[in-house]
Amino acid sequence: MTCDSVKKLIPLYYYGELMPDDEDRLEAHVHECAPCERQLEQQRLLAAALDRRQPAVPPMLLEDCRADLMAAIEGGGAPAHRKPAASPWRAWALFLEALGSSLAAMGRFRQPLGAAAMLAIGFLAARVTHPGPQLASVFPPSDEVFSTVRSIQPDNSGRVQIAFDETRRRVVSGRMEDQGIQKLLLAAAHEENPAVRVESVNVLKSQAALGDVREALLNAVAHDSNPGVRLKALDGLKPLAADAGIRKVLAQVLLSDDNDAVRMQVVDLLVAHRDDSTVGVLQNLVQREDNNYVRLKCEKALKEMNASIGTF
Repeated sequence: MTCDSVKKLIPLYYYGELMPDDEDRLEAHVHECAPCERQLEQQRLLAAALDRRQPAVPPMLLEDCRADLMAAIEGGGAPAHRKPAASPWRAWALFLEALGSSLAAMGRFRQPLGAAAMLAIGFLAARVTHPGPQLASVFPPSDEVFSTVRSIQPDNSGRVQIAFDETRRRVVSGRMEDQGIQKLLLAAAHEENPAVRVESVNVLKSQAALGDVREALLNAVAHDSNPGVRLKALDGLKPLAADAGIRKVLAQVLLSDDNDAVRMQVVDLLVAHRDDSTVGVLQNLVQREDNNYVRLKCEKALKEMNASIGTF
């Protein structure tokens, strides 16, 4: 191997992308060639410098990304609590700072990499100071548009084809009777953010008599992972607690839910409309309940119904 070929293969060697025979030849050359050994050490220093760069990730980044994705899927608005995005100049300042640290260990590559960085900065400056007319004409200035570039394909004529995805954030308002508002609220009841689900269920519970809303509340009571959401859904089901289908779901929740507050509220709903099935459910729960308050509530309800505490 020549020194030029070794220097081209060092990045691939460092990241384990060479064939075993090529690795052996490169290692043998580096062992006997001091300049190439220094080049390999520079590669290690560069990788170490890049590994030390730990970008500060905003604590709400994951939730905001999920909200943007849901907004794109449902055609609705995501939560408006996120702060405006940081200036692109700040992002590039951080990039140049990291690049400067890395270039300190790469003397011979400093000029070409610096030229590439300046070219990128020039392209960004042109896009920031002179935004393309096509984007401005498609979306009104009042809309927040988030773009993600997927691919860039230049051609020999000097033109560039860029594929990108865009998510547009919208804010809508209306009354609960509006079908569009109801659709967004029902979608929000399945949102990843539990705070959004709580607010959605809290609004939907006033319309619990509607079929879709009722199903959403029952689904939240039986399957939502957040106890706050389940408690809000139970509040919405209170006026419908006499319904046989709802009572069946509540009985299942009573025997399976792991939250004491949820089980206590379910007992109250079942006892408010007593029937023969309620006795059996409460008797079953008393025998397996670990929480003293829940067990005492069940025993009190059974006594008021003149039923035995144990099952026979």
